[in-house]
Order: sequence, then C-alpha cells, then structure tokens
Amino acid sequence: MNDISDKAGIGTIDSSTEGATPIDPILLSVYARTFRAITDEMSISVERTTRSPILCEAKDYVTGLYDAEGRMLEQTENLPILAFSLAPVCKHIRKTFDGDIHEGDVFFHNDVFSLGNQNNDVAAFKPVFFERELVGWTAVKGHQADIGGNVRGGYNPNAVEVWQEALRIPAVKIVERGKLRRDVWNLIFANIRLDIVQHDMKAEMGACEVGARRLVELLKKYGAASYRAHKQALFDATRRMMQAEIAKIPSGTYSGEGYVYYDGRHEGSKFTIRVDVEVQDKKIRFDYSRTDAQTNGFVNGTFTSSASATILTLLQMVNPDIPHNEGMVEPIEIVIPEGTILNAAYPKATTFGNHLCPPNADAIQRALAPVLPDRVTAGWNNLLCSLTTGTDPKKNEPYVDIGFMGLKGGSGALSGCDGYDHIGMIDASGGVLDQDYEMFEQQTPHRLVKHELLPDSAGPGQWRGGLGVETVFEIGSDDTQLVTFGDGDFEGAFGLNGGRGAGLNSITLRYPDGRTVVPRNKDLITGVPRGTVYHQVANGGGGWGDPAQRDRQVLLDEVRNGVVSAAAAVRDYGLSAAELRAANLGEN
Repeated sequence: MNDISDKAGIGTIDSSTEGATPIDPILLSVYARTFRAITDEMSISVERTTRSPILCEAKDYVTGLYDAEGRMLEQTENLPILAFSLAPVCKHIRKTFDGDIHEGDVFFHNDVFSLGNQNNDVAAFKPVFFERELVGWTAVKGHQADIGGNVRGGYNPNAVEVWQEALRIPAVKIVERGKLRRDVWNLIFANIRLDIVQHDMKAEMGACEVGARRLVELLKKYGAASYRAHKQALFDATRRMMQAEIAKIPSGTYSGEGYVYYDGRHEGSKFTIRVDVEVQDKKIRFDYSRTDAQTNGFVNGTFTSSASATILTLLQMVNPDIPHNEGMVEPIEIVIPEGTILNAAYPKATTFGNHLCPPNADAIQRALAPVLPDRVTAGWNNLLCSLTTGTDPKKNEPYVDIGFMGLKGGSGALSGCDGYDHIGMIDASGGVLDQDYEMFEQQTPHRLVKHELLPDSAGPGQWRGGLGVETVFEIGSDDTQLVTFGDGDFEGAFGLNGGRGAGLNSITLRYPDGRTVVPRNKDLITGVPRGTVYHQVANGGGGWGDPAQRDRQVLLDEVRNGVVSAAAAVRDYGLSAAELRAANLGEN
C-alpha cells in the first residue's frame, strides 16, 4: 500500500491493482494539483476577460475539467450550484455527438430539459485531443446578462412555460474543426438583447482553450497511459474518502422538510420539499419522492439544479479536503421524480430553480442535524433578490444588474463556530462576491448610499449566526424595471439546539413623489423613476445553542463594536445591567 500525503488530501491507493501502468503516489498528487491549477487558471481567465458585472465582479460562473467520457476531474466552484451541473451536460454532449466530435470543436448549451440547470447559465464545452485521441473536455458555465424571453435579464415571475423565459440552446456545435459556424452564432445572438452576452461567451470559449492547452501540456509531459491510470486511481481514492465520511453517519433513514412560498401566480401558495436520507453500506441516498408537485407558476426547479443543491449541502458536512472529482459523487444517489417542484416536466418555467437550493438545504439540514450535531449548521439567511434593468442615461446603453451586494445575508452557526457575516445564499456558499462600490457606480447608473453590516441581524445562540447587511442606493435610470425573487421575506433562518432564528428580509422603494412601494415577492415592476431610493435588508443566519451560554467577554466586545446592541444583549442573551455597567457600556 502506498500512502499519499495527507496534505494532498488523496487518501490511500493500492498500486498492485492498477494494471500495467504503475501508480506513483507522488505523481498522483501532481495530477490532482495540476487538474485544480488548470481550472483555477480558467477561472482567472473568465474573471479578467468577461464584461458583465455578473461575471467579472460577482464571479457567477464555474470552470471545469473532465475526462473523455465527461467524468469530472476537477472544478473551480465560484458558484457551487453551477459546478455540479457541468458534468451531466458534458456526458449528454458526448452521447449526442458521438462519432462527430473533432479537434477544434466548441459546443454551447443551456437547455434545462436536457440536463441544464438554469436558462441564463450558458455553458461552453471544448473537447481536448492528444495524438488524435479524445482525452478530455474543458467547460465554463456562467450566468449571462440576458438570454431572450419576455423579460430582459431572464427572470420573468409571470412565466408559466420555458418560452416565456428564455431562448433554449440544446447542445449545439458553435465551432467545427476550428471554424466558427457563423450562421448558428447569428441565430443564437439574434434572439438575445444585449451585445455583452456575445463578448462574455467568447470569454468562456477563450477560457476553455486555456484549459485545453494546459491539459495537453500535462499529457505531453507524462503520456496518455500515465494520465488514464492516474486519473482512475484518483477517482478510486476519492471514492474511498467519501465512503469513509458517509460511514461516520449512523446507518438509517432520516427525514426533513423545507418550504417554498408563493409561486408568483397563486396568493398564499406554499410547497413542501421532503427528503428521506438513507445511509447504508457507505452509500447515501437522497429520495425526494414525497416532495410536492410542480407549480403552474414561476417557482420550479430542474433535476440538475436540485441535485447540485443536494451535493453542495452534503459537502458542507464532510471532510473539506476531499478532491472534487467523479469519485466523490459515486457513493451518492439522488432520486427526484419528474413532475415535482424540484424536477418540473417539460415545458414548465424553471428559471427560479437555482433558488430552491435554500429550502432544499433546510430539508437536508433538518434531517441530518440529530445524527450530525457537530457538522450541521443552523439555517442560512434565505434569499431575497432584485434585478434592475434599464438604459444608462450617461452612456445611452442598456444595463442589467443583479443586486449581489444587497442579497447577501449571514450563514447559520455551527457547534464551536459563529456563522459567516454577509456570505450570501447557501447555494453560493460564499462564492458570489460583492460588486466593488466604484465598479457598481460605473457599470450601472445607480448611486450607492449605504452598504453596511446590520447590527442585531444574527440569530442569537451560544454561537451566533452570521450578520446580514443593509443596502441603500438611488436608482439612476428613467423607466427602470425591477424584478424581485426569493423567499427571504416569508421565512427567516432557523436556529438549532436552542439557538434562535433570525429575522425576515425586505425591499422598499421610496419614489421621488414621496410614495413608498414594497414590492411583492416574485414581482415585476415597470416604470420605476430615476431618483427612487432602493432600500434592502438581508438578515442574518440562525444561532446554535442556548444564547445564555455565549462567552460573556465575546458578547461584551460585540456590544462595544456595535455588532449586538446593549438592549439585544440583555433581551436575547440574558446579559445583566450590572455586567454592562462594569464594562462601561451602559444599560440601554
């Protein structure tokens, strides 16, 4: 047995079972690290060459590397829910174009009914050849600023079918043997409003080329036989690492629920996500067969987005050093029947599907919290988001902006650890970044007034939730269109093990004429005038453990620093007036 270094996070492999090509444990680590370096370099390429702030500022994209069969070698997960949506599509393209895949080809895809996760998330795939043999694929998927459909920006809360949301791009060859298929290119982009999308898709293609070159360089150095043997050894070692983590969960079946509110059409509608988690023989099965049926509204998911949400939630409960490749997902089975809210049947609207991750995660957390009390967090802040579109009067150019700054609440606390402040959605897991303030004002006509951590927004606990934020900006375009979506104004983050939950999110518009408008959840508002003040509150994550057990010195420091008010320290944590006076913090 050869023991690969713990630092590499690979595990133990048996070189005697790997066939004619011997497995070198040091070289195996080199392959693992190089695969990650390739996807990291691809990610940097996307960041530096895209133009939409959704991509170059917020990093709402993922880069991936796959073998010839479309099995995951590595990925850079700027947005985790996108990361686990690339491999299924890669395998789909491999099957669809079997016998017609050539060096120099590039494929586009976004179709949610052929394993895509969201219409706006458009992917580019490039096959990689070495010595005339298909040896792998590089891929980039990013959220595009527009994808056609009824509403600029892609989110249409009034949609009931896919054609009201987006242009469908099934697997299509956009470059053939190194030559652009200009007629196909023109057909796609004639149906997309914003020219910036063409530039950003070219950036995705460029990043795929960067990754392809690096993979070929690796094979030139070590050879195809070494590559094939070591990648299989990497899969096997990673599978054993994941099986070892699953074995730490007591065998049995555990059930949990999460809730989805208002589908955009039916007032008072509520839907339940039900998961039965079965653990047995070093395998884990997530069965959503009891989940509510799909809606006739905006709020449905796809199998790929829902399965990705399941995987990323589980990964928060296991060894973070497990490499992210095909071996990691082999012990995981996910059952999501078609026709449920998590896997809507053709041709239902599904753009909201990525944002079903939080209630899906809630269901998994509630199911596993009793048997993994030290690994499951309290609830994360639920999403409430907005998207503004219009024409920038300074440039006379259209813009689309997703308000990433304002939507990022706090994460749930964990035993022994406070939640992260201002981290955002659980499906982003910190991957979606804020826009830089100056870039926000350059790339939109809006003027930022306030963006601050929000005191008292964290759920109280022995370990408190992460703080949320308060955001204020002045809308700078006439006839602005505003779309809202999420469930964060219906349900706050829940607490665990005696910890308390956090508050609700909110969005308020104050028009120049003095009117105050509170958008409905999953709303489409047109004609918002220039000078309107946009005010958003994203609350914190849930607390873990009895708040009365919180370290008193830590709590007093938080009162001193404005994280927790003196009144909340007394009300929620049981701090006494005498303790406040002794710390020179007053009583109120």
